Amino acid sequence: MTHNTVGNTARVLGAGLRALLVLTLVCGLLYPLAVTGVAQALFPDKANGSEIRDAGGQVVGSSLIGQRYDLPPEKGGGTPAPDLRWFQPRPSNGLGTNSVNTQYSLLLSGATNRSGDNEELIRWVRDARAAVVRDNSTPTYEVNPADIPADAVTSSGSGLDPHISPAYAKLQVHRVAAKNGLDVGEVEDLVADHTAGRVLGFLGEPRVNVLELNTALRNLTRNR
Repeated sequence: MTHNTVGNTARVLGAGLRALLVLTLVCGLLYPLAVTGVAQALFPDKANGSEIRDAGGQVVGSSLIGQRYDLPPEKGGGTPAPDLRWFQPRPSNGLGTNSVNTQYSLLLSGATNRSGDNEELIRWVRDARAAVVRDNSTPTYEVNPADIPADAVTSSGSGLDPHISPAYAKLQVHRVAAKNGLDVGEVEDLVADHTAGRVLGFLGEPRVNVLELNTALRNLTRNR
């Protein structure tokens, strides 16, 4: 009886060990290799993180994650001022503090969780709208507050949105042209070239990837 029990236990342990080895081989090696191979063959760009490269081939970021374009912080800290040579993304550190993600951090994202009639949120939006008018007006172009789209003064749900609306991109054209010594028409063409339409023609809204647009802008100014 004891001999049978030991034999049965050994067979069960042997079967379990064989199953472990087979499943480890299939699920831990063969399946990941197969999925990786298919992804690299069919979707190499997405499989590698949707990287964006500049004219020199250097990776400057991912098309899926927003980036800030700020001046170096002043001594003593504080919120860095936006570098107005570049197209600016949606607010990421909120309109003051309306997002838990303050620097497009990859570790944490989030939104305001405030209602539309929240007094603090209303104040943030008003302050942000005034900043958009101030930053984007030039001696030859005055921003009309009524033309400012919502994405210029509100952060996205994640705080990591890499896109802005075509309206917000066009609103920044005169400022970007003036700061970089470019013709307004050149910058307008740049925005038009980097405006993506609705997915399948009817899903979502037209959008502009800020990193792709600024990468093209950098390449354009380097050739001057």
